[in-house]
Amino acid sequence: MSTTARDLLEWSPEAVVFDCDGTLMDSERHWQEARNRAFREYGLQPPPGFAEQATGLYYEDCGRLMAQSVRKPELAEGLTAALLDHFLELVTDDPVTMPGAARLVRLLAARLPLAVASNCPRVVVEGSLQRAGLLTRFQHIVVPDTGDRLRPKPHPDLYAQAARLCGVRPHRALAVEDSLTGVEAARRAGLRVLGVGPRPPGDGATRADWWLPSLDAPELLAWADSCDTPGAAPEP
Repeated sequence: MSTTARDLLEWSPEAVVFDCDGTLMDSERHWQEARNRAFREYGLQPPPGFAEQATGLYYEDCGRLMAQSVRKPELAEGLTAALLDHFLELVTDDPVTMPGAARLVRLLAARLPLAVASNCPRVVVEGSLQRAGLLTRFQHIVVPDTGDRLRPKPHPDLYAQAARLCGVRPHRALAVEDSLTGVEAARRAGLRVLGVGPRPPGDGATRADWWLPSLDAPELLAWADSCDTPGAAPEP
């Protein structure tokens, strides 16, 4: 175990901010299928490696990237709309939490303020969490908002706002993320980061303080079960 991972295990955050897609909800597969359906709707095929490029992107950025990837920038608006329509249909029919997500959220919600910072539209995040029975565990849902000028990840805006709403300084909050896009956003906002899911290639996992294969890792659940209440731990 790395030094940063041991440090994280010995630390109690004052708030935890979760990503939603691929972290709490098993919906990244829905985004992938939605992208494929949107491409097919326009008689197109995604180029090789597109799924990796698109993971974690805000859906409007993804729609633009889809159009650029097939050299048809004029289709950006249509592909974006098709992408969101297909995703909403898929996620409504099959909302599934990631392994360990529900238990971890319930353990932490008994001790700490929780928030969600997601690149997805609010209707998607709130609907998914509601169907999973988790929405009431979160005090705040933060998504890109032109009115509040909150930019999507990898900008730090969502995580900075989530920490502020939870009433804590960013370095006293923990982000939980499955994508390097999200990890970068959380780090830029000043949060410590737990990465979860398949390890990214190269040294990508080292951008997080700790990387685990899933939220049901025994050491993570034991840590959550023993977390002190806010203010009980010294500065890291």
